[in-house]
Amino acid sequence: MAKRPIFLPQPSTCLVSELEVEFEWFPGFSRQQKQKSIASLHKAGSKDREAKYLEVSTKSPEELGVKLSAFNLQISTDQDSNPVLLEAAFQGSKVFERSGQHKHLYQLTSGTEIKKFINDRPPEDIVCFKFEGHTWPLQPPTVFYDWLYLRALQQIEIDDDGFLDNLTKFDGFTDIEFNPAKSINCQARSCALFVALCRAGIFREAMTDPQSFIEVLENRGYGTSAKQGNLFED
Repeated sequence: MAKRPIFLPQPSTCLVSELEVEFEWFPGFSRQQKQKSIASLHKAGSKDREAKYLEVSTKSPEELGVKLSAFNLQISTDQDSNPVLLEAAFQGSKVFERSGQHKHLYQLTSGTEIKKFINDRPPEDIVCFKFEGHTWPLQPPTVFYDWLYLRALQQIEIDDDGFLDNLTKFDGFTDIEFNPAKSINCQARSCALFVALCRAGIFREAMTDPQSFIEVLENRGYGTSAKQGNLFED
């Protein structure tokens, strides 16, 4: 058995609620095994209500979920004439205490290469993020990652008229690889945030600039565990 969160859009309150679900885990690294775990998680998360969840990862059984993986999304930036892989933008914007920023990561197009560079580095504290001339704080904890992810989805929405309708039909979002005990940022949470902001009618207001984004999230209590919490306990 394993436990993973399902992220649910909450447009009228804290924007995203986290539902912790215990489910049967199918060990193994194959796509087939991952999808068995995904199906098990979604079934356990539905309980007595009808719910439709989207797995957001490269292991997703849905084409849309694969498309929305951070290793597939790209961002148009002021810093480069070519789109930058979302994961490259995130990792390349980290400013470390001793070694500073590693902007060369913006040029990488392979998630494997990016992960290898980060994993091979000695442990070092992150001071902040710097992106497009703006310095991002470390609090709220996921705000910079969320901003990048929503930037990528904003571009998809512009290019694809049916994208928002297709995404908002889901009740919640998962990422089978995300373990809250080991990491903070999660593409499924960011996806739920996008849907919540759109449903609340404040997406464009929030995306005006970084400061507006932070203020909208803080005003709703987003990222505050006491407000998001679990919808119910087993």
